[in-house]
Amino acid sequence: MAQLGSIPPGLVGGAPQEVFELSWELFGELCRALALRVYRDYDPDLVVGIATAGVIPAAVIADILQVDFFSMKVSRRADGQVLARPELFSGAPTQAQGKRVLLVDEMTTSGDTMRIALAALRDVLPAEIQTAACFCRTFGYTPDHYALATDALIVFPWDQKVVEDGELVVHPTYRGLIDE
Repeated sequence: MAQLGSIPPGLVGGAPQEVFELSWELFGELCRALALRVYRDYDPDLVVGIATAGVIPAAVIADILQVDFFSMKVSRRADGQVLARPELFSGAPTQAQGKRVLLVDEMTTSGDTMRIALAALRDVLPAEIQTAACFCRTFGYTPDHYALATDALIVFPWDQKVVEDGELVVHPTYRGLIDE
């Protein structure tokens, strides 16, 4: 998820290569397609979403698959600061022990966040873990399951607007790139 003051994946030198503005409807369709792919190949016992943005598709996928949903926080931000590398801020759910787990994030790029979450999940001894993301880059980390591979700047529907001075406005990162 794009954060204030950070350059989201898809921006090179601050300029977008291509912008993909995702609607809520298309996001829902991608989650449904991803849930079906996961079910056909894996059929997990529970889904773990990586907070913050990964919990949104993870909760949708868990609901579609009719399995329990849990979250864990791995982030590149702490106390308003952007960190050089992502850090684990909450442990893996102990309910994953002995279960088939699907670990979900909204997008994968380098894989750093996913690898940290995977390591934490392995500590609770699940039977098996597979990974999923709505989007993955055509370079870098590829999850076991994904809906779409692209190098475009993805603007998620929950990230398009933020509150500034009591008003909803286009997120500063996306000003000039998406419609007001």
